[in-house]
Amino acid sequence: MKAGKYIAILAAALALGAQVQAQELNITAWGGSSQAAQKKVFYEPFSAKTGIKITEDSWSGGLGILRTKVQGGNANWDVVQVEADEMVLGCDEGLFEPLDWARIGKREDYIAGAATDCGVGAVVWTTGLAYDGNRLKEGPRSWTDFWDLKKFPGKRAMRKGPKYTLEFALLADGVARDEVYKVLATPQGVDRAFRKLDEIKSSIVWWSAGAQGPQLIAAGDVSMGAIYVSRAISANRAEHTNFKVVWPGSIYAIDYYVVLKGSKHQEEATRYLAYATSADIQKAYPALGNQGITNIRANTLVDAEVLKDLPTNPANQSQAVALEAEFWVENIEKLTQRFNAWASQ
Repeated sequence: MKAGKYIAILAAALALGAQVQAQELNITAWGGSSQAAQKKVFYEPFSAKTGIKITEDSWSGGLGILRTKVQGGNANWDVVQVEADEMVLGCDEGLFEPLDWARIGKREDYIAGAATDCGVGAVVWTTGLAYDGNRLKEGPRSWTDFWDLKKFPGKRAMRKGPKYTLEFALLADGVARDEVYKVLATPQGVDRAFRKLDEIKSSIVWWSAGAQGPQLIAAGDVSMGAIYVSRAISANRAEHTNFKVVWPGSIYAIDYYVVLKGSKHQEEATRYLAYATSADIQKAYPALGNQGITNIRANTLVDAEVLKDLPTNPANQSQAVALEAEFWVENIEKLTQRFNAWASQ
């Protein structure tokens, strides 16, 4: 075979290989019922429409693993679903690719805070108080009740870490919803939150993975818990459990899709973001994922029966606390250090 013809064949083969490689996309989210719903509503239809193969991973958060992947040149996660403070801090650190909004959509089509330079809102979710209605006929109605070990004996489940935990402690101590972050921003406020946690420390069962909270409640290992509300609603619908959610004092936040810096599939990632956050596609997610959505028009298309259990329901949102991502960007490291030291004592 002549050298020229061989080179041409090799070049064609390499081009074909690159094309095949390009038709792949890794999406990493939070696992559990929410990711199972995302697979049905977003991943599978997107693959069927575009021919792009999606592989999945799940994680439990933390910028450390993202830093390692980017700095080590191993950005094998393309699209990652991150929490609000992770999006802000990761964007500042250059861990994420800037988004091409000309191809994703109009920023004004999304709820406040959902359209940023590095992230587009994927879901709106809530951490809140939940209990088993089959075990407690008259359950807690507030974080003050959550702290009342005499009225409601038993263990409590809480996410292991300062975020949400310190806010709930202040709410239990009588701080108004709109004053929580103002108080927590002071040394005295932080001390106050930890003193309040001291009151129930021996009764707390800590969880780290989202599925653990509902499991602890369902098994009777705890009498109530601060858990991801969507997990409770999903269990009620899929497993016919009787979890009750206390919306007052819950904390809602936006999760974002980001594209990891150095992703080899940025074209596919951009196409996915435009698809998964469009109104006509996103509207189907809450019925399966039991979380709120970020496209304004999509929210108007959600069935009223589904909407009642969402953090984006005005009735629920009006009683909740909006997570202040900027506060946690500035304070997560020092408060995590203090929390870990406190928890280990």
